[in-house]
Amino acid sequence: MKLVMILSVIICIVVVLVTALVTSKAYSVKHSVDPIPNDDKNNPINENRTP
Repeated sequence: MKLVMILSVIICIVVVLVTALVTSKAYSVKHSVDPIPNDDKNNPINENRTP
């Protein structure tokens, strides 16, 4: 019974450490965003707008 308890605690510690590692790695990823196009003359969305 003591062995099962020790193994359970070790497994819990490993799970917490792996979760912290994966979360920290996920937050360090830099996401890029495409720049907004400045060409309004060829943009079909802006064709119906009146100046």
